[in-house]
Amino acid sequence: MTFDVITPVKLGQAAITTGVTTLYTVPALTRTLLKEFSIANTTGANINVRLFLVPASGTAGTSNAFLYDVPVLAANALQYNGVEVLNAGDTIQIQAVSTGLTIIASGAEAT
Repeated sequence: MTFDVITPVKLGQAAITTGVTTLYTVPALTRTLLKEFSIANTTGANINVRLFLVPASGTAGTSNAFLYDVPVLAANALQYNGVEVLNAGDTIQIQAVSTGLTIIASGAEAT
């Protein structure tokens, strides 16, 4: 599969809840590069976070955890800068042990 167009995109921005929620789904006929994300803690207490890179038709769990119970320090941020490749139908899913975290993720879509 070759790609003619690579487009920078914001993959998502959201408050992270205590339930597993989907931040981003890779569109059909597309590959996505997760380039960076920042998770901000707007509270006065540490909050653990989970981030999953879930294969198409899969469910979030320990087998596809990218972050698992990683603490985001009070009034601080956790940042990632690298490259992870996701295929069509894959998802980025997030969860926290309590409210007070927000995430912004960016990367690129290749078609």
